[in-house]
Amino acid sequence: MNDREIPNEFVTYAANILGETSSGFSGPQIVKITTSYAVKYNISIPHSAYPFGMRNKKTALAENLIKFDGAQLFEIIDTMCKELDSDESQELLLLLIKRYGHLNRNPNPDGVNEELIQQTRHWLSKFPEVLDVFNSAIEKQSHGLYKRNLLDDLRLSLELLLKNIFENSKSLENQLPILGGFIKDKGGSTELSNMFHKLIDYYTKYQNTYVKHGDAVNEEEIEFICEITASFMKHFIRLNDK
Repeated sequence: MNDREIPNEFVTYAANILGETSSGFSGPQIVKITTSYAVKYNISIPHSAYPFGMRNKKTALAENLIKFDGAQLFEIIDTMCKELDSDESQELLLLLIKRYGHLNRNPNPDGVNEELIQQTRHWLSKFPEVLDVFNSAIEKQSHGLYKRNLLDDLRLSLELLLKNIFENSKSLENQLPILGGFIKDKGGSTELSNMFHKLIDYYTKYQNTYVKHGDAVNEEEIEFICEITASFMKHFIRLNDK
């Protein structure tokens, strides 16, 4: 890895996706985007006009990107992925975030309650399979990725947790009768048991609706679903430890 922290191999990989012939940016678009960042950061790039001569657009894009430092590269690739909004670009963006998210100079100040998420991760440390799925959902949510998939991840993480706690293989909906008895056995009130039963019932109905129609989901609702899933899991693990 070089001083920029994002290696040339990753830049080439990104350029191959972002400059892909049928689904990527056009040559003139690549010039417009990279020259605007070159001006912004006072960087000299080798391809500031189209056509690119002997270079194809993937190569020209890679050679332009390589001139930027790590944080600048993160910003440019992040922006291009979000503008392109294809399945391939979203996968690239998720990989960028996982590997080089520390280079992001403009993290989202809003979003889910970070303290709650960190507490939930702590409680989930004894359930690594569940933690992996939950982390995947939170990463997607924090960067606006795969709305339908992240809702599915949230549901799956809660379902896996209850399967672990109750030592069965039942679906989330079919855990409802067991959940009520579990809460009472752990000293929870009847009112709390009934409340959780209702909440989980509506939670599963919401998930069943919007996992099938993810494009209709409101961003604020996704934040709420992330937080309520975290609250469910944190409380259930604490009860189970009693």
